[in-house]
Amino acid sequence: MPIVQNIRLTVDAVVFGYIPREGIVVLLIKRTIDPYLHSWALPGGFVLDGESLETAVTRELLTEAGVHINYLEQLYTFGLPGRDPRGRVVSVAYFGLVNPTNFKLAASSDAEDASWFNIKDLPSLAFDHATIIDVAVQRLRNKIRYEPIGFELLDQKFPIADLEKLYETLLDRPIDRRNFQKKINHLGILIAHNEKQKQVSQGRPAKLFSFNEEQYFKLKKEGMAFEI
Repeated sequence: MPIVQNIRLTVDAVVFGYIPREGIVVLLIKRTIDPYLHSWALPGGFVLDGESLETAVTRELLTEAGVHINYLEQLYTFGLPGRDPRGRVVSVAYFGLVNPTNFKLAASSDAEDASWFNIKDLPSLAFDHATIIDVAVQRLRNKIRYEPIGFELLDQKFPIADLEKLYETLLDRPIDRRNFQKKINHLGILIAHNEKQKQVSQGRPAKLFSFNEEQYFKLKKEGMAFEI
């Protein structure tokens, strides 16, 4: 029996960032084409003939939001019939972690705007992108239970309080700060600097740290236990 298919392939990118005063944010673009004209959506689009999935998602992020990310992890494949009014469209979603202060968003191509939104206060989204973000948030929360991920989200140098706050925000619950610092110190993934935070709203300036990248990636390769 012959197989008849009329399936098209797209990619979508869930890019998370962390803004201390706002929490965990996700990058969205505003569409300039139908369907969902002028609606907010994840950056993404159709995969071109002869193009790899990784090349496609990198291209879409760059052309729609002016963002280039060195590493994106494949998240999940979304292919329910009816998820796209244009026909049967399967999307391979990717997700990544960045520091938003490292980027100047620049919408172009088929996006009229690009902005960061708190994951707890998202606008109405096109397609099934709300579901895709939900899956990505769950993956992110599971991921931080077995490896430190603040490396991609914080400034190059940061006070330990910022790392603690990041994890409380990601987990959406308080953490035992003394136990957290003990585990971080045991892993040896932080480098202490003879510098202090320049601007503080209250109290004394805090000591600054940075990630020990060599130790971090060594432990990540070996597999690390980081239950919080």
